[in-house]
Amino acid sequence: MNGAPPGQPLPSVPDEVPGIPVLAASGPVLLFGGCYSNLQATRALLAEARRLGIPASRTVCTGDVVAYGADAAATVALVRDAGIHVVMGNCEEALGTSAADCGCGFAEGSACDRLSEAWYRHADASLGAEARAWMRGLPRRIDLLIAGRRLAIVHGSPERISAFVFAATPDDEVERQLALAGTDGVAGGHCGVPFSRVLGGRLWHNAGAVGMPANDGTARGWFSVLRPEGRHLRVEHLPLDYDHAAPPQRCARLPCPSPMRRRWRRGCGPAATSFPRPSWHSGGGGWSRGR
Repeated sequence: MNGAPPGQPLPSVPDEVPGIPVLAASGPVLLFGGCYSNLQATRALLAEARRLGIPASRTVCTGDVVAYGADAAATVALVRDAGIHVVMGNCEEALGTSAADCGCGFAEGSACDRLSEAWYRHADASLGAEARAWMRGLPRRIDLLIAGRRLAIVHGSPERISAFVFAATPDDEVERQLALAGTDGVAGGHCGVPFSRVLGGRLWHNAGAVGMPANDGTARGWFSVLRPEGRHLRVEHLPLDYDHAAPPQRCARLPCPSPMRRRWRRGCGPAATSFPRPSWHSGGGGWSRGR
């Protein structure tokens, strides 16, 4: 693989970088993103971590704890009480500073842009000063040391918190972002679709979102487990089943747009054509796929 040999940090990223927390893991790490104010899915995810025997100290959320669902405050409280690692997403950035909108990066006037207005008003009215202060204090990046490699965990991309990086994003753009990170790989979120790609021996990984379906025709969410196996890192994309009838029922009592309620039930949204299906791009270099 390109970069430093396994077990050594890349020259561009010293062991300690001011402002970037470092998580050194000798066991499996659970990654997930996009709770989206979905309390039922977040509870199910934390229960799955316990079932897998992965402690809070090795559980990382890639951001957007709050978004489309009805239970913004309760979901924040649950995540905080769990004691897991959380990277700041654009929703935390916006709500933490009481911004005018979520800063999601949707095209102006698009279906997703219009839908975000309603949930953001509800979330903004639901959160108190303590929750906003917690959001403001979240790191924008956490570096994970695992299996002799260093991964930058971010929300969108190393360059921009609200950047959409998909499985179909051109190779040259993904390689540019990997170079900006200066690490052996990047684990991102934001797009809500699980995928993994290996380019030039470096990994780009998205665990997916737990709080919304991944446009795969099911109501389940997705998360991942990274397992060190000697000098290799095994990447497992795993589905999350939970009581998916509860979120739309909760939203029915609130000003949640009806297209979002349909997405929970059907596994696709009003702008489904904008979001690719989950996928895996193999590339070797000490990375392997599980399941």
